[in-house]
Amino acid sequence: MSRLVGEMWSMAGVTARVGARGLTTRWLVRAPIWLYRAGLGFLFGSRLIMLEHRGRTSGRRRFVVLEVVDHPSRGVYVIVSGFGARAQWYRNVLAEPRVRVSTGFHRQLAATAVPMTPAESEVELRRYAEKHPKAWARLRETIEVAVGVSVTALPMVRVHLVDGRDR
Repeated sequence: MSRLVGEMWSMAGVTARVGARGLTTRWLVRAPIWLYRAGLGFLFGSRLIMLEHRGRTSGRRRFVVLEVVDHPSRGVYVIVSGFGARAQWYRNVLAEPRVRVSTGFHRQLAATAVPMTPAESEVELRRYAEKHPKAWARLRETIEVAVGVSVTALPMVRVHLVDGRDR
């Protein structure tokens, strides 16, 4: 029995390492952007959004696809910076919070990105873990292997659609 548990534990570690490798493989992480641009964002449902933001020094349009941690009300999405405060998209929205969001069948909706406090982030993370325990278990280990820090230390952003409603 203990051998079986040990094998399962080591498989979880392998899965986390493979997932972490995927998160750090640029072409793989950027592939969903092309699907959103082709109008196929609906394939990801409401669990992912594409965030269009401006480069803080270049001013150029940038794109990133992120998992939605929560959708607490119409027109509000909570997202986490899986690579922490050093993530380029996160640094960009701190400098310029006016963004555009594509999710499901909706494309390029004007929005504002508001950084959350650590206390607010902790509450949202706990809610996500309770709502999606299996996904949380896999995601937590994968991100921690990729980033090298505890998931609980990652910053979160609340994205508000400008008109406040999902069309």
